[in-house]
Amino acid sequence: MTVDTIAARARALDRLDGKLRHLLPDTLARECHLADLRNGRLVFIATSSTWATRLRLHQDKLLTEARTATGSAVELFAVKVAPLPPVLPEPTRAKPLSATAANHLRSAAKTISDPELQALYLQLASLASSDYFPET
Repeated sequence: MTVDTIAARARALDRLDGKLRHLLPDTLARECHLADLRNGRLVFIATSSTWATRLRLHQDKLLTEARTATGSAVELFAVKVAPLPPVLPEPTRAKPLSATAANHLRSAAKTISDPELQALYLQLASLASSDYFPET
């Protein structure tokens, strides 16, 4: 199987997932998703056994819609229980170092006798936002 074939299959399953979950109540649709359609078997994943049971109540209309959408014989329905992967929050951007903080770091660097530590302070001060204006 080529990468293009795999990607096309993933896109097709994603489209079918959207069509099928659209038939479900919103609370149920959030707790399950289509995992596979192969050899006439429609497989969903639900986040708990409770949601899996509720999903099974809708299997007839899901199978009918899958048959219509794919044009193939879809006769079997299965639900597996597995937690959905967590949605990771986007990393927060660090606030830029203010010009005032940079000035304090530069002032502190002047008082440090250790050249390596002094260089680190000056390097940190160089990360200040672009609104820095040197002292006169």
